[in-house]
Amino acid sequence: MGTVEACKDLTISSSTSRTETINGNHEFRITGYSLNKGMGIGKYVQSETFVVGGYEWAIYFYPDGKSPEDNASYVSLFIALASDGTDVRALFELTLVDQSGKNRHKVHSHFGRALESGPYSLKYRGSMWGFKRFFKRSMLETSDYLKDDCLLIRCRVGVVRSQTEGPKTYSITVPPSDIGQHFGQLLESGKGADVIFEVNGENFPAHKLVLAARSPVFKAQLFGPMKDINTECIDIEDMEAPVFKDALSTNLRLESSVKALILYTHCHSSEAVMQTDGFRHLKDSCPSVLTELLQYVARVGEHSATVGSGKDSFLDGCDMNDRRVKQRFR
Repeated sequence: MGTVEACKDLTISSSTSRTETINGNHEFRITGYSLNKGMGIGKYVQSETFVVGGYEWAIYFYPDGKSPEDNASYVSLFIALASDGTDVRALFELTLVDQSGKNRHKVHSHFGRALESGPYSLKYRGSMWGFKRFFKRSMLETSDYLKDDCLLIRCRVGVVRSQTEGPKTYSITVPPSDIGQHFGQLLESGKGADVIFEVNGENFPAHKLVLAARSPVFKAQLFGPMKDINTECIDIEDMEAPVFKDALSTNLRLESSVKALILYTHCHSSEAVMQTDGFRHLKDSCPSVLTELLQYVARVGEHSATVGSGKDSFLDGCDMNDRRVKQRFR
């Protein structure tokens, strides 16, 4: 009887190593060539430094040759690493330009051909690549490379860089939320309002969904078990209109959810409220808001005891300032 192997999901990852050259060119013109003759073996004239691939480079020309064994019979030409670096791998090209216009340049190049040992490696600052016997002096001085006692040298450097690339990740900068500001503007405009607060004859249109989205208390009062059927207009008594407006705007910014609960509390005793389904819903879904409400009730009770009031502020449905809250249904 054959066996059935369970299929397994395979996670495949990948990466890519890319090697390329960062190329740069420099042109070095030497005027007054004849004045440099006889300066001595190992003595040189140097170009300005130039940057390729993050490293500085310089061209060195030796009119009497670089080494004593050449007996000043050859000129020497080198490219050197002029900044700090370790094992800098590069390709080079040195060109002595034919100034007659015939384009018979003398070129030594790593570019455009396969290298048996790969790019040249410079171990440290001052490391060089070039030729001790670049050109025989007697031939150079009668050639088209020398014109008006001037030589023109072109150099090309290609610094080899390798990097490994993995899966690309993207970072998105998310600006600070301004949803509170937008909700405030919507409240001010009154567009799409589906509930109205009446405060001392002044109407404040609002949006049930916005209130519910920004406050768990409003959500419970308008859409939960504590909601009243067909609530479209709510009267707020014994409160100044500017105070109510500030409380409503503040709740939209989620700075105080207790204010909203106080505005919606019916004129019932605390014991009666605690027996409702709505209270139990708040207890299960919004324990933090319920804690704030209970703390508020405790402060009100302490205040009533201090002033010696003969009525319980929650039992007669009023707050400590004798403000009443009722709802009208349409």
